[in-house]
Amino acid sequence: MADIRLIAFTQKGLELSKRIADGLMSTGDDASCAKGFGEGKVNHHQWTAEAFAEADALVFVSATGIAVRSIAPYVVAKDQDPAVIVIDEGANYCIPLLSGHIGGANALAKRICAITGAAFAVTTASDVNGVFAVDTWATEQGLKVLNTPAIKDVTSRLLAGETVTFESELPIIGMLPKGVETVLGDQAADIHIGIHPNVTGLNLIPRIAIVGIGCRKGTEQARIADAFTTFLRENNVVREAICTIASIDLKKDEPGLVAFAQDAGLPFQTFSETELNALEGAFSSSDFVQGVTGVSCVCERASVAAGGVLAIPKTVIDGITFALAVKPCTLNWSD
Repeated sequence: MADIRLIAFTQKGLELSKRIADGLMSTGDDASCAKGFGEGKVNHHQWTAEAFAEADALVFVSATGIAVRSIAPYVVAKDQDPAVIVIDEGANYCIPLLSGHIGGANALAKRICAITGAAFAVTTASDVNGVFAVDTWATEQGLKVLNTPAIKDVTSRLLAGETVTFESELPIIGMLPKGVETVLGDQAADIHIGIHPNVTGLNLIPRIAIVGIGCRKGTEQARIADAFTTFLRENNVVREAICTIASIDLKKDEPGLVAFAQDAGLPFQTFSETELNALEGAFSSSDFVQGVTGVSCVCERASVAAGGVLAIPKTVIDGITFALAVKPCTLNWSD
């Protein structure tokens, strides 16, 4: 569910914004309308500042100039800015102004066009020329763009009629886009998809890695955080690939582990002794851990219990155990 905020500056525009909001909410989004005119109007500069920092998308029912001047102080980067769209109050043209691909402005503008009948006025080069938009595809597939400047290199070559190569740690179904080819041999790929970043090229990261953690009672947050960083570095796993931290129920209130997960912005899942022991498969075993927890290996079993397939077995760093499992994931070129 996306947080979409609309603002209008005339009564006619307000009516259009409410119509758009109703259409967006009918498909599950959270859409709200603000008045930039008359009685009860908001300070649109303050509205823009708050919406730009908090919302997924801003929709200006206004002249393009109003929208551009309003957002100008807050624009940072294409992988950080929300989608910004402008539509005139007559619903003639709908223009994605900012974050057309990664932020989803182009896709949202198309939805608004379907609601209002407005013409889709797209200006991004890849869309205008009908070439593969790698950042749009990555967003649709739930992939994080690790190095956004490389998007320009890939897009520029496709626009010039050249081919780009890719390699993927995940299966991808569907027909390859025009101009995209599978990398051959030891050639460096232009696009790398997976949890292990490539040194060169555009790295697209799926958020599918689960890290299971086991630790002694009273282990400090800082120790866990440092060991976690070391674990990822030694296994060449990018931080953005991690989606969940997992452990045993005995650790659900462990202060250092709870604080670590919270500061990392990661969900913390725990499982009972019974749930972990019920898992089938080959796992590491420790008599000491078995005696303390009732489970032969907490980190490996917890990572698998959270929905993954074990990829990196038990690793001990500074007395803390880590394991990594990967959620099954199939991408689709045609989405």
